[in-house]
Amino acid sequence: MSVSSILKSRRGLCCRAAARVVALRIAHFFALVVLAAALAWVWAGVKPAPGAAAAKPRLVVYTYDSFVSWGPAKEIEKRFEAQEDVDLVWVAPGDSGEMFARLLGELQAGRPGADVFVGLADSDLPAALQHNVFQTLDFSRLPNLADVPERLLIDPSRRLVPLDHGFITLVYDSRVIPPDKAPKTFNDLLKPEWRRKIIAINPVTSSPGMAFLLWTIARFGEDGYLDFWRKLKPNLLTVAGGWSEAYSMFENGEAPIVVSYSTDMAYGVINYGSTHYRIITLDGQGYEQIELMGIVRGRTPEQARLAHAFINFMLSPEVQGMIPTTNWMFPANSKAKLPADFVKYAVTPAQPVRVPAEKVAANREKWLREWSLLMRAGD
Repeated sequence: MSVSSILKSRRGLCCRAAARVVALRIAHFFALVVLAAALAWVWAGVKPAPGAAAAKPRLVVYTYDSFVSWGPAKEIEKRFEAQEDVDLVWVAPGDSGEMFARLLGELQAGRPGADVFVGLADSDLPAALQHNVFQTLDFSRLPNLADVPERLLIDPSRRLVPLDHGFITLVYDSRVIPPDKAPKTFNDLLKPEWRRKIIAINPVTSSPGMAFLLWTIARFGEDGYLDFWRKLKPNLLTVAGGWSEAYSMFENGEAPIVVSYSTDMAYGVINYGSTHYRIITLDGQGYEQIELMGIVRGRTPEQARLAHAFINFMLSPEVQGMIPTTNWMFPANSKAKLPADFVKYAVTPAQPVRVPAEKVAANREKWLREWSLLMRAGD
């Protein structure tokens, strides 16, 4: 298989929320007081209306593409704007890894475009703390956090709290692959009958892709995971740039196996009344992923107030109850109600797997570099 076919990336599938903070420049030092006040409003997230009347405060939230295009973002926006009388703007430049890289670049340039970040992968937690991306949260402003299980509170610095959690697995189409013929172990994936029938996801740009890479490292060890990927390469149709791209290809029938989530059978039943999408917990395992959210450092007191209100709203049973059937993850709030079909068909692996955060922090760049070199190499 050629390099281009393995690393092929289709862009333009994500829905991008239109919002960027506009920077104004003062023509000379002795600018009018009114203009200076207007600039202060802009940096505080307030848009001056025509006639110099102050408009609603603005809260810019970075998230990943599927949270906007597939998920609950629009309904959350409507309800939160009604609650707080605020202009909530979603920005979804791509998958989780891409949006985090964008925010890092903006912070290094001194022009962060976001007030809040929703959907940080737990594998990016060490980098977020190392680069001081988020400010410490005031837990007294987050009463809904009391209903989040302690095991999901994985950031001891209190800068990030969970949005939801789930399990990376493989998903297959049982209309193409009979259940008794589906692969059941990692070694089964290497059999020749799966040649060009698997859609993987790039760990450099995607949190599900990174989770699957970490899963292979946990399964085969640092000395064995590259050998697994080397043997897997002939069976990959492509390595998609993000989850949305990968799952769209899967739903379009381009390949019958995809790296995705253990909730996808519930997704098929609830959306289509179909059990065609089945879950593969390889060797009885699945990689647990916790998605996080936090407030970008450097916010004004008013922005910080609104941002805390937003995160608390995201943790409410009302919003968390949307998560299972819009974002297709397990809610972080234990009081959120789960639909009966979600309970029945969403799979919790018998053996959840996670690589410790400190090990990811110490080895992440090396693992990604090694994987990228292998995937670029010829067969």
